[in-house]
Amino acid sequence: MREYEVMLILPAEADEALVGTAVDRIAKVVSAGGGAVGNIDRWGRRRFAYEIAKQTEGYYVVVRFTAEPTAQTELERSLHLADEVIRHKILLLPEGLDAANAKRAADAAARAAARAARAAQAAPASASAPAAAEPATEPATQEGGAASEDAAPVPDEASSPAPA
Repeated sequence: MREYEVMLILPAEADEALVGTAVDRIAKVVSAGGGAVGNIDRWGRRRFAYEIAKQTEGYYVVVRFTAEPTAQTELERSLHLADEVIRHKILLLPEGLDAANAKRAADAAARAAARAARAAQAAPASASAPAAAEPATEPATQEGGAASEDAAPVPDEASSPAPA
């Protein structure tokens, strides 16, 4: 048995009865082939990137299922003949996808925990230290109004040589 995912685009005004009909059609074909429907994800109404059959919006549904490869061709035929389906796409999911998703989630959790630990370390240090003064945006000047010695001198236009 292989794991598949099918995305359906139904009319934008699809109600739960129409969505249920399309999902039941998939479940019927898959179970006849010895497979089982897994997750049903209703994305809802979305705008198309381009017009399809004089429509600009559709109701998206993604169904994950396991089945034999022969069931995929029968499902393809069934969805092609279904009047309520505007478009559909069946994908064969790579093996070990669940393991890869679990590893990715564990990595993300570890990064979040490390970030939280760094933030917890930084919070007590900044709370005990007095607030730092804001850095000056203008160069510091001495009493005579001249810039400090550390500041870079600004060339005088009158003393600079004229371009040739």
